[in-house]
Amino acid sequence: MKALLLENIHPAAVEYLEGRGYDVELRAGSLSEDELIASLDGVDLLGIRSNTNVTARVLDAAPGLLAVGCFCIGTNQVDLAAAAERGIGVFNAPYSNTRSVVELVIAEIISLARRLPEKTQRMHDGIWDKSAKGSHEVRGRTLGIVGYGNIGTQLSTVAEALGMSVVFYDTADRPAHGNARRVRTLPELLAVSDVVSLHVDGRPGNAGFFGAGEFAQMKRRAMFINASRGMVVDYDALRENLLSGHIAGAAVDVFPAEPKAQGDPFTSVLRGLDNVILTPHIGGSTQEAQEEIGGFVAEKLARFALEGSTALSVNLPDVLPGEFTPGHRIGFLHHNVPGVLTGLNAAFSDAGDNVVGQHLSTRNSLGYVVVDASEPLSAEAVETLRGSEHCVWVRTF
Repeated sequence: MKALLLENIHPAAVEYLEGRGYDVELRAGSLSEDELIASLDGVDLLGIRSNTNVTARVLDAAPGLLAVGCFCIGTNQVDLAAAAERGIGVFNAPYSNTRSVVELVIAEIISLARRLPEKTQRMHDGIWDKSAKGSHEVRGRTLGIVGYGNIGTQLSTVAEALGMSVVFYDTADRPAHGNARRVRTLPELLAVSDVVSLHVDGRPGNAGFFGAGEFAQMKRRAMFINASRGMVVDYDALRENLLSGHIAGAAVDVFPAEPKAQGDPFTSVLRGLDNVILTPHIGGSTQEAQEEIGGFVAEKLARFALEGSTALSVNLPDVLPGEFTPGHRIGFLHHNVPGVLTGLNAAFSDAGDNVVGQHLSTRNSLGYVVVDASEPLSAEAVETLRGSEHCVWVRTF
């Protein structure tokens, strides 16, 4: 069994997978589509972060691939529908780096409010500029959070602890935390916020979500932070608003196109501007977060491959089976049509298998069932399921 881990995934993932019997290859950088295809021969599990794209072409070239682990929050770098069609599970870490991202955003809010990037650069240039001009406390200011998921809600709580007022906007119906106030429209949030922080996901509909029109609706001299996805913001429009003075400062951690490996050159229209913090997609890059992510996603990958669990999969039906006894379990991924389970149970009954546990779920066009038996399941029943016209795959564990 082989696992390929890219983009400096934490050694905790290597340790866990090796402990489950995998031969692990660890690489520092991301791979292009062609490079990835050339590297997947014999690979059962693939681990990536945000800079490697797993396309349908990649999946077609790796028929032995069982699962893809995104060692980060986002999964938009994987063709989830294509993976589901091929029965390949995709897993991520939706919670593990939340605190790290929140702490970075809080640090950026304070740094921008105190104009620390500009002050620091002048000190390095040998200029003593001891002035309070343009520097403010964050206490009493209004933070507008766009996207109130795991990160947005925790940011809301921490910002309130600093004395900030919080408003938030989300297309989903999210309950407010603490004294945060929900607004019904994005323009309403932009009109009252001294700081706007984006925390939306990378779905295609969010491309270009925040542009010239949205910047124009922000309060004059407000600050802007994007620690979500690079493609959601028009950075040319942000640059214009920074140069005009309409936006007082900005912090950006994500970019539409990012270098593939450490040390590669970086270009952006935001380089060289005063009171602009540019960071290399490090929102979740703390030792604590990366260790947690490494263990979390590695466990999900191994339990899927070795025990049949799809718990927290982002593209397959979610099934968390019970206690595992090796040799007594099968997993049956199938097209979600009427009568499949009837045929499954008939196959076991005809073979004389004594089923003691059955866990099942459906998701869109797929159904998944995990079956445990008191004795090893018969090859006859397994072959009957494998021959079904609705079968995507059958695996014994």
